[in-house]
Amino acid sequence: MKIGELSRRTGVSVRMLRYYEGEGLLAPPRTEAGYRDYSPAEEETVLRIKMLGPPGMTLETIQQLLPCVTNNNPDFRPCNELRKILRNQVGLIDQRIETLSQSRTILAGFLMSVN
Repeated sequence: MKIGELSRRTGVSVRMLRYYEGEGLLAPPRTEAGYRDYSPAEEETVLRIKMLGPPGMTLETIQQLLPCVTNNNPDFRPCNELRKILRNQVGLIDQRIETLSQSRTILAGFLMSVN
């Protein structure tokens, strides 16, 4: 399938699909005319990238996780290195939560002092 069709089927912009390709996440073969020829496997990869992105993972991390993701659910069996990456990601999210919590406390304190 061409890039426009892949974009329609996955809900990912053509620009982002090209970015994924540039980052090495997708590697579609080319037709004789030079068009990208995406297969169902690339469509599955894009859907998996979409699943992994919202938790805040970078594309670099997603690229490391993709070989272990076997379907479009977060069901996979990571090796020890990937477990380390996932623990790291959870730690980063915990840090963001702590920072947001502190910011909320400060802002709420400002509101209390205004009354």
